[in-house]
Amino acid sequence: MATNENLPPNVIKQLARELKNLDESPPEGIKVVVNDDDLTTIFADIEGPAGTPYENGTFRMKLLLSHDFPQSPPKGYFLTKIFHPNIATNGEICVNTLKKDWNPSLGLRHVLIVVRCLLIEPFPESALNEQAGKMLLENYEEYAKHARKGCDRSTLLHWLYTGIHALKPKPKCQPGISESTTALNVDQANVVSGGQMPLLSAPSIVPAEVPVQNARDENVVPVLPTESANVGASAAAQKTEGMVAVKAQVDRRKMDARKKSLKRL
Repeated sequence: MATNENLPPNVIKQLARELKNLDESPPEGIKVVVNDDDLTTIFADIEGPAGTPYENGTFRMKLLLSHDFPQSPPKGYFLTKIFHPNIATNGEICVNTLKKDWNPSLGLRHVLIVVRCLLIEPFPESALNEQAGKMLLENYEEYAKHARKGCDRSTLLHWLYTGIHALKPKPKCQPGISESTTALNVDQANVVSGGQMPLLSAPSIVPAEVPVQNARDENVVPVLPTESANVGASAAAQKTEGMVAVKAQVDRRKMDARKKSLKRL
C-alpha cells in the first residue's frame, strides 16, 4: 500500500484536483468520500441504477492506488455485500478498465463511471462469482431475485453506517430570541459560578389565600398573582405614609418643647 508520502508530488497534486472536481461535480449516482490524509484509498457510495436489480440500493466501494499510480491501475473492491457476476465474494471487482484496458491517462471519474455501468451490464463470460454468472445466463429472474435481496440488505447497512458515522449538525439558534434573554442567561450563569443560586421562576399555582375547592364558587373572586402584588404594594405605601406622619408629629412636639424652654429663659 502506498501513502501520500510515497506518491510523487505531481501525482498528489493531480489526485487532489480530481477529488475536488468529483466532490464539486459528482457523476450521476456516485458520491466520493475524500480522506485528505490518505489519497491512496478512495471511497465512493454508488446508487443502484434504475431498471436494474440493484435499484434503490446503495453500495460502498473503495479504490486502492499503488505506489506507481497512475502507471499501474488501482484495485477496486465493493465493501457492501453484492450479488454480481463480476464481483467476487470478497468484494474484488473484475473489469477490463482496471486490468488490461488500463491507461495512465484515465482519471478516477472514468473508473467510477465504469464500475457503476457494470451494475447495468454485467459480463457473465468473465465472472468472478460463478454462481451469479451462471444464474444470469440461465435464469435471469432468479438472478434478479438474488440481487434484489442483497440490494435491500445493502441499503439497510448503508443507513446504519450513515447513522453511526455521520456528524451531528450543530443546533442552530432559534429565531426570535432577543439579546435581553441572552444577557439574562449569561447573568444567571455568572451567579451560579459565584456560588449563588439563580432565581427560579415562580410556579403557576393558585394562591394560598383562596382554597382550591372554592375556586369554582361564583361568589368567591380568586385573587390573581398580579392583584396580590398590587395589594402588597398598596399596603407598603400606606405603611410608609404612616411612618412619615408619626415622624412629623414627633418633630413638631420637639419644636414646641424648645419654644417653651426659650420663653422660660
